[in-house]
Amino acid sequence: MDRLPLVEIAGRRVPSTYGLLHAASVHRHGLEFEAFAAALGKVDREFRDTLQREHREVPTLERFRVFARGIGRPGDDELARALTDTHMGELRRHLTFHPHHADVLARLSRRAPLAVCSNFSHTDTARAVLADAGLLDRFAGVVISMDTGHRKPRPEIFRAALESLGTKPEETLHVGDSLDADVNGAAALGMPTAWITRRVKDPEAALAAHSGARPSHTIADLAELESLVSD
Repeated sequence: MDRLPLVEIAGRRVPSTYGLLHAASVHRHGLEFEAFAAALGKVDREFRDTLQREHREVPTLERFRVFARGIGRPGDDELARALTDTHMGELRRHLTFHPHHADVLARLSRRAPLAVCSNFSHTDTARAVLADAGLLDRFAGVVISMDTGHRKPRPEIFRAALESLGTKPEETLHVGDSLDADVNGAAALGMPTAWITRRVKDPEAALAAHSGARPSHTIADLAELESLVSD
């Protein structure tokens, strides 16, 4: 997210798509940027509570439909879809990929079935990102929270991933970078876990502060999975 354009919102400069969203839609609603940002910010704060407290997924399109109703344009699906396309297009544009991942996952997929289990609010973009990285055909299943309606650590999304693989929890290794969402969620179903720390600034401090389940393995890179997965 820190690669997004800097935008001043309520006196703070933050990386955000709000500026692009306003520019793409102002001809439809006529709001000044400050009013637009305030209305969208209200929606985002309300949904953030839902995501964090209940771990229910809110699809991006629904987010913008609620926004459209809030500014007096109920039923304006053209507006909601345009905002969705703009937001997701900008996120996708800033993504980068690790070149060695495709080969690592290709080798792993010949030894065991693989699946994606991801918190993300727009399935089409998630699948497009995997395709952009040359990874989509490595996975037997792609399970996105938008489709299940629930986000990790809720058990529903993990069960959907297990169903896509046709495997039991105890024989399925879950890999993720969040101690709360990934390690706690998967361990609650009896899955062994690998905590990937590539983007964790201080893994020792994070683990010390974590009161939940401990990861079965700690790795810094996906390549380390090859030594953990049995044939």
